[in-house]
Amino acid sequence: MVYTITLLAGDGIGPEVIDATLQVLDATGVDFDWDEQTAGMAAYETGGDPLPEAVIESIRRNKVALKGPLTTPVGTGFRSANVQLRQTLDLYANVRPCVSLPNTRARYEDIDLLIFRENTEGLYAGIEYFDARNQIADSINRITRTGSERIIKFAFEQATQMDRERLTLVHKANILKETGGMFLGIGREIAPDYPDLTFDDRIVDNMAMQLVVYPERYDCIVTTNLFGDILSDLAAGLVGGLGVTGGANIGDEYAVFEAVHGSAPDIAGQGKANPTAMIRSAEMMLRYLGEKDAANAVRTAIFEVYAEGEHLTADLGGSASTSEFAQHLASTVASTIAA
Repeated sequence: MVYTITLLAGDGIGPEVIDATLQVLDATGVDFDWDEQTAGMAAYETGGDPLPEAVIESIRRNKVALKGPLTTPVGTGFRSANVQLRQTLDLYANVRPCVSLPNTRARYEDIDLLIFRENTEGLYAGIEYFDARNQIADSINRITRTGSERIIKFAFEQATQMDRERLTLVHKANILKETGGMFLGIGREIAPDYPDLTFDDRIVDNMAMQLVVYPERYDCIVTTNLFGDILSDLAAGLVGGLGVTGGANIGDEYAVFEAVHGSAPDIAGQGKANPTAMIRSAEMMLRYLGEKDAANAVRTAIFEVYAEGEHLTADLGGSASTSEFAQHLASTVASTIAA
């Protein structure tokens, strides 16, 4: 079978980490036909739109996309193409595994967290108002029953299928009694349908502290958009940073797998980028496509390469370039499959 997948190289280091990922995917033996499209700063500079309609049409046609990092201007400029993509395709579930790897110089070992973040509403809905006369800016934190139910059910279903043991719902219902209160209430309504999972909840600020002090106590987390954005980066920091954690945006019809780090224009084109996050996102894509053996081979090879520690990139204290790391990992993947 040949999978036709939309491919977005992205900005900055995006093309480098995408090229590295394609080397590793090629080593799995799974056949791909890449439908290459342009989004982000490159698309904006050439056509004035960071998310051209051709990109949306491609993903709707192919159902699945692999995406490198896209640049988003801070404070001014165009709106995030990442957020726009998620909302346009209704990719309501952001999935962020944060799993320890050897030799990352992380402060913890044996961390295995899985974060489910609502991906289309909350403060990221983009409903903002500015009163120029009084210099007052407002953002609307839109939480809906439909949006809350589907991300919480998604988290329960995925946690059950993956034989996880615990799901913690994170909220701010003590202060945000309507929005946070509804999200928490829906979680409590749904929990009895999944008796094999331990369900509990945490207030978000306490959760941040808990993850820093006792990360080993937690398993799966489900939360709203802004809280999930913050906590998933925090959790990535527990296992070595954004350079080693993958991510997925999943809806009922489409899925986009992406590197969760930035485009790092300061090191673009220098062969310094660590492609692990992009490769781990591709591993998630393989699982989504049902290519479990290939996904397991990539996962096993990543752990093996990190454990041996001889072909790591500079951010991890090694001397391998982006392409050298990818070549060694691809060779390890091929050997794993052959064995």
